Amino acid sequence: MGAETEYGIHAPGAPGSNATWLSSQVVHAYALLTGERAAGGSEARWDYTDEDPLADARGWSVPRQQAHPSQLTDQPEELTAAQIALENGEPDPDQDGAGNTGPLMMNMVLGNGARLYVDHAHPEYSSPEVTNPRDAVVWDAAGDLVALAAVRQIAGTPGLPAVNLYKNNTDNKSVSYGSHENYLMPRAVPFGHIVSGLTPFFVTRALICGAGRVGLGQDGTGKGFQLSQRADFFEAEVGLETTIRRPIINTRDEPHATAEKYRRLHVIIGDANLSQISNFLKFGTTALVLDMIEHGTAPDLKVQRPVESLRQVSHDTGMSALIGLSEGRRVTALDIQWMYLEAAQRHTAQTGAAGPCGDGHTDQVLQRWESVLTQLGAGPSAASRSVEWAAKLSLLQQYRDRDSLEWDDPRLGLIDLQWSDVRPEKGLYYRLLSRGRLDRLVPEADITRAVAQPPEDTRAYFRGQCIQRYGANIIGASWDSVIFELPGQRRLQRVPTREPLRGTRALTSGLFDRHRDAADFLAELLDLPR
Repeated sequence: MGAETEYGIHAPGAPGSNATWLSSQVVHAYALLTGERAAGGSEARWDYTDEDPLADARGWSVPRQQAHPSQLTDQPEELTAAQIALENGEPDPDQDGAGNTGPLMMNMVLGNGARLYVDHAHPEYSSPEVTNPRDAVVWDAAGDLVALAAVRQIAGTPGLPAVNLYKNNTDNKSVSYGSHENYLMPRAVPFGHIVSGLTPFFVTRALICGAGRVGLGQDGTGKGFQLSQRADFFEAEVGLETTIRRPIINTRDEPHATAEKYRRLHVIIGDANLSQISNFLKFGTTALVLDMIEHGTAPDLKVQRPVESLRQVSHDTGMSALIGLSEGRRVTALDIQWMYLEAAQRHTAQTGAAGPCGDGHTDQVLQRWESVLTQLGAGPSAASRSVEWAAKLSLLQQYRDRDSLEWDDPRLGLIDLQWSDVRPEKGLYYRLLSRGRLDRLVPEADITRAVAQPPEDTRAYFRGQCIQRYGANIIGASWDSVIFELPGQRRLQRVPTREPLRGTRALTSGLFDRHRDAADFLAELLDLPR
C-alpha cells in the first residue's frame, strides 16, 4: 500500500504567480538541500514505459482522443522559465546569456523510495510502497517533513516569494486536489466484487478518517461543517476519471507491477490526513475490507443512491441520518461501519491474521476501529483525540462559542485552513499534537528517519538505495524500474522491479554493501561481463 498527497499551495506575497511554477520551486528547493534532509534525492526523469492511464479495470481502454487532458498522466508535464516569464509579462530570464530558459525541475526520485513532483499545478509527494498501515502512516508523514523542508528552503532564498503548503483537499473555490491511496490486489479477484464490497464501506468511511471541512458544496458557500473535504466533489459511482466526474470506485488499471498477477486499486475518495490515528484507520480498515472481498467474507450490503448517501454522511455531524439499503432497511453510517468491523473480526479470527499468531498490525487496526466507533457512538467530542474531523470540529466549536460565530464566518474558514499548514509553528493540528490533545501512533524519530531511508521489506528499498548510492548514474526511475547510464556505455540499462516484494533489504543489502561502483553493482546484479 502507499499514499499520494497533493499539497495546497499559496504564495501570499505573489498571488498572481503561476501555480505550476510555484510547485516546481518546491521540487527545486528540496533538491538544493544536501545530506539526509534531501534524502539523497536525484533529478531523474520518470520512466513512463509501463504506464497506461487509460486502461479500465472493467476490460477496455479509453481512446486518447476522447480522454480528458488530466487523464494523460503518461505525458510528462514540462514548463520553462521563459514560458513563465512570457505569461507574467516579465523580461527574458536569459538576458545575461546564462542559459536560464530551460525546463523547470518537475520531478525527483528520493532516497527513501518516494517521488516528489509537480502534478496538476500542485506539488505531490508519493510515498514508497509499504506492507502495513503503520508504515503507511510513517512514510506519508515523512512527506509532510519533505514539504516543510522545501518551504523553509524557499523562505531563505532571495528573489523567491514565500510559499505556504497545506495538507488539505480543497481551496473552497470549487477546486479539489487529491489524497490518493494505492493497494496491491490479486488480479484474480473479479472487479465487480471489489465494487460491491467497497461501495458501502467508502460511503461511510469518512466517519473514522474524514479530515473535516468548514462549508458545504464544492465552493464551500453552504453554511455548516462536514466530515469530509472530498465528499462534495464526487459525482459517479464507478469510473476512470480522477479530476472530473469523480467516482467513488476508480477503475484505473495501471498495476505498476506484474500485470498478470496483480492489480493496483487506486482509491481517490480519501481525505488528506494529518491525524495519525485517522490515517492508520484509513489504510488499515481498507486493507482488511479488501482481504475480506478477496476471501468472499465482506458484508453483503448495497446502498441506494451511493453518491447522494456519501454527501449525506459527510454533512451529518450528528451521525443520525438514515441510509437506504437495497432490501428496504434504513441504517446509519455508524451501523454500516459496525457491520464491517464485526465481519472483519470474524474473518481475521478464521484466517489467523488476528490473535497471538497474527501479524500484530491487524489486532491494532481492529482495536482502534472498535474504539473509535464506540467513541463516535457517544458523540463527536468523545472521539476528538483520535478522529481528525471530530478534533477539528471541537476546536472550531470553541471559537464559535467564545465569539458567537456562525458557520459562514470567514474566520472559521481561516482556522480550517490553518489546521493543515505544514509549518509546526503555524499549523493548528501540530499545536494540538504538541500539547497532548491528540493521540500519537508513531514517534517523531521514526518519521524523521523515514525522510531519508526507504522501507526495508518492499522493492522501495532497492529503489531508494540505488538513488542514495548511485544517483549520479541514474537518469530515470519509476515504481517498477530503475534506469542506469554508465560512463563509456552507449546503451542505457533498465532494471525492472515489477515484483513489489523483491528488492528488499534481506535480498539486496549484501549486494549494495559489496559495490560502491554502479558498473560493478550492475555486473553482479544482472550477471554482466566486466
